[in-house]
Amino acid sequence: MSTISSYQQISKNLSKWQAIEAKKPEVSTANKYFQENIGKVKNADDLIKNPRLFNYAMSAFGLGDRTYAKGLMKQVLQQGVTSSKALANKLNDPNIQAFAKAFDFAAKGADTTKSSTLVSSVVNRYTENALETDQGQQNPGVQLALYFKQHAPSITSAYGILADKNILTVVQTALGISPLTKAQPVDTQYRLLNQKLNIKDFQDPKKLEAFISRFAAMYDSNSVDPTSASYTGAGAANAILLGASVAGTDGVIGVDQSLLLQIAGKRTSAYFA
Repeated sequence: MSTISSYQQISKNLSKWQAIEAKKPEVSTANKYFQENIGKVKNADDLIKNPRLFNYAMSAFGLGDRTYAKGLMKQVLQQGVTSSKALANKLNDPNIQAFAKAFDFAAKGADTTKSSTLVSSVVNRYTENALETDQGQQNPGVQLALYFKQHAPSITSAYGILADKNILTVVQTALGISPLTKAQPVDTQYRLLNQKLNIKDFQDPKKLEAFISRFAAMYDSNSVDPTSASYTGAGAANAILLGASVAGTDGVIGVDQSLLLQIAGKRTSAYFA
Protein backbone atom coordinates (compact mmCIF):
# COMPACT_ATOMS: atom_id res chain seq x y z
CA MET A 1 0.00 0.00 0.00
CA SER A 2 1.29 3.46 -0.88
CA THR A 3 2.18 6.01 1.78
CA ILE A 4 -0.74 8.28 0.90
CA SER A 5 -3.24 5.39 1.00
CA SER A 6 -2.03 4.25 4.42
CA TYR A 7 -1.97 7.81 5.72
CA GLN A 8 -5.51 8.58 4.51
CA GLN A 9 -6.85 5.33 5.92
CA ILE A 10 -5.70 6.44 9.37
CA SER A 11 -6.21 10.18 9.04
CA LYS A 12 -9.85 9.87 7.99
CA ASN A 13 -10.60 7.62 10.96
CA LEU A 14 -8.14 9.06 13.45
CA SER A 15 -10.31 8.77 16.56
CA LYS A 16 -10.91 5.08 15.83
CA TRP A 17 -7.20 4.39 15.37
CA GLN A 18 -6.35 6.33 18.52
CA ALA A 19 -8.88 4.31 20.50
CA ILE A 20 -7.27 1.10 19.27
CA GLU A 21 -3.82 2.44 20.17
CA ALA A 22 -4.96 3.49 23.64
CA LYS A 23 -6.00 -0.09 24.41
CA LYS A 24 -2.54 -1.49 23.78
CA PRO A 25 -1.05 -2.62 27.13
CA GLU A 26 2.06 -0.44 27.02
CA VAL A 27 0.09 2.67 26.05
CA SER A 28 -2.72 1.97 28.50
CA THR A 29 -0.23 1.47 31.35
CA ALA A 30 1.64 4.69 30.54
CA ASN A 31 -1.59 6.69 30.27
CA LYS A 32 -2.90 5.33 33.57
CA TYR A 33 0.32 6.16 35.44
CA PHE A 34 0.26 9.74 34.11
CA GLN A 35 -3.39 10.23 34.99
CA GLU A 36 -2.91 8.92 38.51
CA ASN A 37 0.32 10.73 39.34
CA ILE A 38 0.58 14.02 37.45
CA GLY A 39 -1.60 15.71 40.09
CA LYS A 40 1.18 15.18 42.63
CA VAL A 41 3.50 17.41 40.61
CA LYS A 42 3.60 20.94 42.04
CA ASN A 43 6.46 22.55 40.13
CA ALA A 44 9.10 22.08 37.43
CA ASP A 45 11.44 20.27 39.81
CA ASP A 46 8.81 17.67 40.64
CA LEU A 47 8.21 16.90 36.97
CA ILE A 48 11.89 16.74 36.03
CA LYS A 49 12.72 14.48 38.98
CA ASN A 50 10.10 11.89 38.02
CA PRO A 51 11.60 10.24 34.90
CA ARG A 52 8.44 8.32 34.13
CA LEU A 53 6.23 11.40 34.12
CA PHE A 54 8.84 13.62 32.47
CA ASN A 55 9.58 11.17 29.65
CA TYR A 56 5.86 10.64 29.10
CA ALA A 57 5.18 14.37 28.86
CA MET A 58 8.14 14.96 26.58
CA SER A 59 7.05 12.15 24.27
CA ALA A 60 3.53 13.54 24.17
CA PHE A 61 4.86 16.81 22.78
CA GLY A 62 7.18 15.22 20.22
CA LEU A 63 10.25 15.79 22.38
CA GLY A 64 10.98 12.19 23.24
CA ASP A 65 14.43 12.35 21.67
CA ARG A 66 15.41 15.20 23.99
CA THR A 67 14.64 13.78 27.40
CA TYR A 68 18.36 14.06 28.21
CA ALA A 69 18.05 17.87 28.21
CA LYS A 70 16.69 18.16 31.72
CA GLY A 71 18.59 21.38 32.47
CA LEU A 72 17.18 23.06 29.40
CA MET A 73 13.62 21.91 30.03
CA LYS A 74 13.77 22.95 33.67
CA GLN A 75 14.64 26.49 32.57
CA VAL A 76 11.85 26.37 29.97
CA LEU A 77 9.30 25.41 32.61
CA GLN A 78 10.53 27.86 35.23
CA GLN A 79 10.45 30.82 32.84
CA GLY A 80 7.01 30.10 31.41
CA VAL A 81 5.76 31.73 28.21
CA THR A 82 4.49 35.17 29.23
CA SER A 83 7.67 37.10 28.49
CA SER A 84 8.98 37.39 24.95
CA LYS A 85 12.41 36.80 26.51
CA ALA A 86 11.35 33.46 28.00
CA LEU A 87 13.47 30.60 26.75
CA ALA A 88 10.46 28.75 25.31
CA ASN A 89 9.75 31.74 23.07
CA LYS A 90 13.36 32.20 21.99
CA LEU A 91 14.03 28.65 20.85
CA ASN A 92 11.85 28.82 17.73
CA ASP A 93 10.62 25.30 18.48
CA PRO A 94 6.80 25.01 18.51
CA ASN A 95 6.92 21.69 20.39
CA ILE A 96 8.89 23.20 23.25
CA GLN A 97 6.60 26.21 23.30
CA ALA A 98 3.52 23.97 23.43
CA PHE A 99 5.12 21.96 26.25
CA ALA A 100 5.80 25.15 28.21
CA LYS A 101 2.25 26.43 27.68
CA ALA A 102 0.76 23.16 28.88
CA PHE A 103 2.95 22.96 32.00
CA ASP A 104 2.98 26.66 32.78
CA PHE A 105 4.12 26.46 36.39
CA ALA A 106 5.43 30.03 36.16
CA ALA A 107 1.90 31.39 35.77
CA LYS A 108 -0.30 28.77 37.43
CA GLY A 109 1.96 27.24 40.05
CA ALA A 110 0.73 24.07 41.75
CA ASP A 111 -2.68 24.44 40.08
CA THR A 112 -1.13 23.62 36.71
CA THR A 113 -1.51 19.86 37.05
CA LYS A 114 -4.97 19.99 38.62
CA SER A 115 -6.55 20.78 35.27
CA SER A 116 -8.56 17.92 33.77
CA THR A 117 -8.15 19.64 30.41
CA LEU A 118 -4.38 19.40 30.73
CA VAL A 119 -4.52 15.71 31.61
CA SER A 120 -6.82 14.75 28.74
CA SER A 121 -4.85 16.88 26.28
CA VAL A 122 -1.51 15.33 27.21
CA VAL A 123 -2.95 11.80 27.18
CA ASN A 124 -4.39 12.41 23.70
CA ARG A 125 -1.04 13.73 22.52
CA TYR A 126 0.81 10.75 23.95
CA THR A 127 -1.59 8.30 22.32
CA GLU A 128 -1.24 10.08 18.98
CA ASN A 129 2.54 9.97 19.29
CA ALA A 130 2.40 6.24 20.08
CA LEU A 131 0.19 5.68 17.02
CA GLU A 132 2.64 7.57 14.82
CA THR A 133 5.56 5.56 16.20
CA ASP A 134 3.80 2.26 15.57
CA GLN A 135 2.98 3.26 12.01
CA GLY A 136 6.58 4.30 11.51
CA GLN A 137 7.71 0.74 12.14
CA GLN A 138 5.80 -0.27 9.03
CA ASN A 139 6.28 2.86 6.94
CA PRO A 140 8.28 5.88 8.22
CA GLY A 141 6.56 8.01 5.58
CA VAL A 142 3.17 7.46 7.22
CA GLN A 143 4.61 8.42 10.61
CA LEU A 144 6.00 11.63 9.16
CA ALA A 145 2.73 12.45 7.39
CA LEU A 146 0.68 11.96 10.55
CA TYR A 147 3.16 14.02 12.55
CA PHE A 148 3.09 16.79 9.97
CA LYS A 149 -0.70 16.98 10.03
CA GLN A 150 -0.68 17.38 13.81
CA HIS A 151 2.17 19.85 14.14
CA ALA A 152 2.56 21.83 10.91
CA PRO A 153 -0.44 24.15 11.56
CA SER A 154 1.37 25.56 14.61
CA ILE A 155 4.45 26.51 12.59
CA THR A 156 4.65 30.29 12.21
CA SER A 157 8.00 30.79 10.48
CA ALA A 158 10.69 28.98 8.51
CA TYR A 159 12.76 28.89 11.70
CA GLY A 160 10.06 26.65 13.15
CA ILE A 161 10.57 24.26 10.25
CA LEU A 162 14.31 24.22 10.78
CA ALA A 163 13.85 23.56 14.49
CA ASP A 164 11.73 20.42 14.01
CA LYS A 165 13.52 17.54 12.28
CA ASN A 166 10.30 15.77 11.32
CA ILE A 167 8.67 18.86 9.84
CA LEU A 168 11.93 19.65 8.07
CA THR A 169 12.12 16.16 6.54
CA VAL A 170 8.58 16.42 5.18
CA VAL A 171 9.21 19.85 3.69
CA GLN A 172 12.53 18.81 2.17
CA THR A 173 10.99 15.70 0.64
CA ALA A 174 7.88 17.43 -0.70
CA LEU A 175 9.84 20.27 -2.29
CA GLY A 176 12.74 18.18 -3.56
CA ILE A 177 15.18 20.02 -1.30
CA SER A 178 18.51 18.32 -0.82
CA PRO A 179 19.34 17.54 2.82
CA LEU A 180 23.02 17.27 1.98
CA THR A 181 23.91 20.92 1.50
CA LYS A 182 25.50 21.98 4.75
CA ALA A 183 27.30 25.20 3.96
CA GLN A 184 24.45 27.70 4.03
CA PRO A 185 23.90 29.89 7.11
CA VAL A 186 20.62 29.53 8.97
CA ASP A 187 19.34 32.92 7.79
CA THR A 188 20.00 31.91 4.21
CA GLN A 189 18.09 28.69 4.73
CA TYR A 190 15.27 30.74 6.20
CA ARG A 191 15.04 32.97 3.15
CA LEU A 192 15.22 30.07 0.72
CA LEU A 193 12.44 28.18 2.47
CA ASN A 194 10.26 31.28 2.35
CA GLN A 195 10.86 31.45 -1.39
CA LYS A 196 9.62 27.90 -1.82
CA LEU A 197 6.45 27.89 0.28
CA ASN A 198 3.87 29.97 2.08
CA ILE A 199 3.85 28.71 5.66
CA LYS A 200 0.34 30.09 6.21
CA ASP A 201 -0.87 27.38 3.82
CA PHE A 202 -0.29 24.85 6.59
CA GLN A 203 -3.18 26.44 8.50
CA ASP A 204 -5.55 25.77 5.60
CA PRO A 205 -6.83 22.15 5.90
CA LYS A 206 -7.15 21.64 2.14
CA LYS A 207 -3.72 23.06 1.36
CA LEU A 208 -2.23 21.10 4.24
CA GLU A 209 -3.62 17.84 2.86
CA ALA A 210 -2.39 18.74 -0.62
CA PHE A 211 1.12 19.29 0.74
CA ILE A 212 1.01 15.97 2.60
CA SER A 213 -0.10 14.24 -0.60
CA ARG A 214 2.84 15.75 -2.44
CA PHE A 215 5.17 14.60 0.32
CA ALA A 216 3.77 11.07 0.23
CA ALA A 217 4.16 10.84 -3.54
CA MET A 218 7.74 12.11 -3.38
CA TYR A 219 8.53 9.84 -0.45
CA ASP A 220 7.37 6.75 -2.31
CA SER A 221 9.13 7.85 -5.47
CA ASN A 222 12.40 8.39 -3.61
CA SER A 223 12.09 5.12 -1.70
CA VAL A 224 11.70 2.79 -4.67
CA ASP A 225 14.57 1.57 -6.82
CA PRO A 226 13.50 2.09 -10.45
CA THR A 227 15.54 -0.97 -11.48
CA SER A 228 13.89 -3.31 -8.99
CA ALA A 229 11.00 -5.65 -9.70
CA SER A 230 8.93 -3.84 -7.03
CA TYR A 231 8.94 -0.60 -9.01
CA THR A 232 5.31 -0.80 -10.08
CA GLY A 233 1.97 0.87 -9.38
CA ALA A 234 2.18 3.90 -7.12
CA GLY A 235 5.96 4.12 -7.23
CA ALA A 236 6.13 4.25 -11.00
CA ALA A 237 3.17 6.62 -11.27
CA ASN A 238 4.67 9.00 -8.71
CA ALA A 239 7.97 9.06 -10.53
CA ILE A 240 6.25 9.91 -13.81
CA LEU A 241 4.05 12.60 -12.26
CA LEU A 242 6.72 14.20 -10.12
CA GLY A 243 9.86 13.78 -12.16
CA ALA A 244 9.29 16.79 -14.36
CA SER A 245 8.23 19.10 -11.52
CA VAL A 246 11.26 18.20 -9.43
CA ALA A 247 13.60 18.76 -12.32
CA GLY A 248 11.90 22.04 -13.03
CA THR A 249 12.32 23.62 -9.61
CA ASP A 250 14.26 26.84 -9.54
CA GLY A 251 17.64 25.79 -8.22
CA VAL A 252 18.49 23.47 -5.37
CA ILE A 253 17.91 24.44 -1.77
CA GLY A 254 19.87 22.59 0.89
CA VAL A 255 18.56 22.46 4.45
CA ASP A 256 20.62 20.23 6.69
CA GLN A 257 19.28 19.01 10.02
CA SER A 258 22.58 19.84 11.69
CA LEU A 259 21.58 23.48 11.26
CA LEU A 260 19.11 22.98 14.09
CA LEU A 261 22.06 23.36 16.41
CA GLN A 262 22.86 26.73 14.88
CA ILE A 263 19.33 27.98 15.47
CA ALA A 264 19.26 27.48 19.20
CA GLY A 265 22.46 25.78 20.24
CA LYS A 266 24.50 28.84 21.05
CA ARG A 267 21.68 30.33 23.06
CA THR A 268 20.80 27.18 24.97
CA SER A 269 23.97 25.17 25.46
CA ALA A 270 24.43 26.65 28.90
CA TYR A 271 21.16 25.15 30.03
CA PHE A 272 21.90 21.53 29.18
CA ALA A 273 22.71 19.27 32.09
